[in-house]
Amino acid sequence: QVQLVESGGGLVQPGGSLRLSCAASGSIFSVYYMGWYRQPPGKERELVASITSDASTNYADSVKGRFTISRDNAKKTVYLQMNSLKPEDTAVYYCNAQRVDRGWSFWGQGTQVTVSS
Repeated sequence: QVQLVESGGGLVQPGGSLRLSCAASGSIFSVYYMGWYRQPPGKERELVASITSDASTNYADSVKGRFTISRDNAKKTVYLQMNSLKPEDTAVYYCNAQRVDRGWSFWGQGTQVTVSS
């Protein structure tokens, strides 16, 4: 069991930056693989970035070079630094925790990111 709460979303102009945070509680945070997903209006949910327990990262091609995922196990928090934001980045962003060996997956409530001039 793990509970996830996202924060940091909002309205930003194209080219701007936002930092999303996902705070976890209820389980041993370090054993989970963490990810950020997003769901643009009218589209399917997609993986944005992921980070393993040993801090190995993976990014969607659309955000490589612009977004950075990181984790602080002591704070039980995962971050998504988003730079050079584009209108197509507009979406609800969701935090996810996975324990693949046990078939567990948990989601946060989502936070809205809107990129518009």
